[in-house]
Amino acid sequence: MGALADGYVEILNTVHRYPELIDSGDFGAVGRYYGDATLAFAVGDGPDVEIVGAAAVQALLEQTTRRYPDDGTPHTRHLITNPIVEIDDAAGTATCRYYITVLQRTDDFPLQPVWTNRYEDSFRRVEDRWQLVRRRGFAHLPGDASHHLLQPPGI
Repeated sequence: MGALADGYVEILNTVHRYPELIDSGDFGAVGRYYGDATLAFAVGDGPDVEIVGAAAVQALLEQTTRRYPDDGTPHTRHLITNPIVEIDDAAGTATCRYYITVLQRTDDFPLQPVWTNRYEDSFRRVEDRWQLVRRRGFAHLPGDASHHLLQPPGI
């Protein structure tokens, strides 16, 4: 594979790592996954709410996301669809825009979509690796997230 194709695969693997971690209920790993990246959430017409750092990401998830005692997971499956990757090889930057849909099922809650959102991830090349530097979520469409979240949506 060429460098551009390798970058494309690396970026998509990075984007798809988040669902694997969050669905496993390992919020510490999710925090480490973001490392030094900034998470930004569009809230109404105001400025984005931003979260930086592993500890802050882990704390946010622990405060907002329900984990079930039978297996310690949120009983969810995060699905990423419609990824569009754009790489500026000369500048060493890239973006990936995509949708995320969260499905959930519990013993008393049938399988259904509970959350959808659109994300845009920004990357920069650091020593021949693509590093996530910013994830922005917007165009939020909540469903019945009452079994998923510990508090109503809205950071």
